[in-house]
Amino acid sequence: MEYPPGTILNEKVLAEEFGLSRSPIRDVLNALEISGLVRVIPRTGTLVSEIEFHKMMDVYRVRLEIEALVGHLAAEHITEDHLQEILQIAGECRELFAERDRRRLIMIDMKFRQVLYEAANNPTLKEISQHLYDQTVRIWYNFLDRTDWKIEIQGMLDEILQTHEILFSRQPSEAWTVRKGFLQNYLDRLKKKF
Repeated sequence: MEYPPGTILNEKVLAEEFGLSRSPIRDVLNALEISGLVRVIPRTGTLVSEIEFHKMMDVYRVRLEIEALVGHLAAEHITEDHLQEILQIAGECRELFAERDRRRLIMIDMKFRQVLYEAANNPTLKEISQHLYDQTVRIWYNFLDRTDWKIEIQGMLDEILQTHEILFSRQPSEAWTVRKGFLQNYLDRLKKKF
């Protein structure tokens, strides 16, 4: 997310930036290519993929159902430890009202998602959901520059707390609806902006 679409990535420069040899950098770039986040251009280098809005809308349509299923399964398998973790994440999110930090917000969202994956207890679903999320999170990251920060944080906090509430009540069908609804609301806002 730190490198804008269209940026040429140089393995040597990346290796120096991250304090690694070129081999692990090459492995990461290969994984990113498989995810569609970069393109390898022969004799040129690796290019950060452009964000193609119409393709991302297709990904979001699939994510709607996947997120709903994550919520459903999480409600079936949620533990007190998971619920406590979600409340801690909500506390971290509240701190962002006073600090505009896009990276931290994304990390909080990723942490929240990891708890939901653990609660859902389905590694295949986690892998699919994470892959789709990785493809779309760049849109959100860039979208954050065009939104009111406090409204964005409040939206994230509402999502965390309402998800906690529905998971606490252990209602899988309601969790399905709530998780799908949050992503649909975000998608509707995104369509209006673009």
